[in-house]
Amino acid sequence: MADDRGVVGVAGATGFVGRHAVDELLARGWRVRALARSLEKAGATLPQHERLEVVQGVVLDEDCAETLADGCDAIVNCIGIIREGPGGQTFERVHVRTTRRLVEAARDAHVRRFVQVSALGVRDEAPTDYYRTKFEGEQIVRSSGLGWTILRPSLILGEGSAFVRMARGWISGKEAPHVLVPYFRRHVGGPPLPGLARLEDAKIQPVAVEDVVSAIATSLERDEARGELYQLTGPETLTMREILERIRRATPLAKDLPMVGVPHTVAAGVARLARRVGLGYALPFDRGMAIMASEDSVAPSDKVRAHLGIETHEVVLS
Repeated sequence: MADDRGVVGVAGATGFVGRHAVDELLARGWRVRALARSLEKAGATLPQHERLEVVQGVVLDEDCAETLADGCDAIVNCIGIIREGPGGQTFERVHVRTTRRLVEAARDAHVRRFVQVSALGVRDEAPTDYYRTKFEGEQIVRSSGLGWTILRPSLILGEGSAFVRMARGWISGKEAPHVLVPYFRRHVGGPPLPGLARLEDAKIQPVAVEDVVSAIATSLERDEARGELYQLTGPETLTMREILERIRRATPLAKDLPMVGVPHTVAAGVARLARRVGLGYALPFDRGMAIMASEDSVAPSDKVRAHLGIETHEVVLS
């Protein structure tokens, strides 16, 4: 690999995908400027490397995006949230305003390339705010005039995954509900009652985080990736129960707790009620997560193979 390909600014560098992207870019010879909300977290999650510079801040802070973009050849936006949280962590702020600010800073700094990490299933008229705001962020990137690439991964699994960590908590009995392992199933008919509801399992092609960050780095290195959208999926089609069973097998001291499929409509209703009474954050999911879990997350990966030369791998959980 070349000793110095240029400078890449990574927004969301201490997140699950971001930290893996930093490692991959450094391994390929890039200099990396990593934006981190917390220097303490950056020190715990990012490597010590002579080609790594850490910038503290939040994109919407004054001059933060400009500091990240100044002198960069490319920007990679890994920032995203799966549910809204306290302290102003809204989908509109994180997915729309943050993306717009990064794009503006990149344009002003004459950055050549911009990679946006989005999600499989995003669309304009989607049933959740997560999907709709992710789509709006994509549209900002598309109209930026930059050399953009958009990546839409399915469920991303690998070391440091918040989903895997949560599932292991359930499987070990350490996290509520302690006595079972819940997951969502698509409610397709009948009353939402045990034995009466007609349920189906959504199909998922989970993708390894290593393949996602390989796509990020390769997109910066290939001209044919300019102005392209890539759907990133793994080679296996699984159900959520099958994914949880694999996590169980890879979890030390796992308990043989029953796995219980909950109708997505029931879960969405519970989440909506909890939010109304001020207990929304007490649940490990929100209404949007329940709805999205009822949708298939599958797509062909032919374009990724043809343009980027990437053959996605089965997810290995250790």
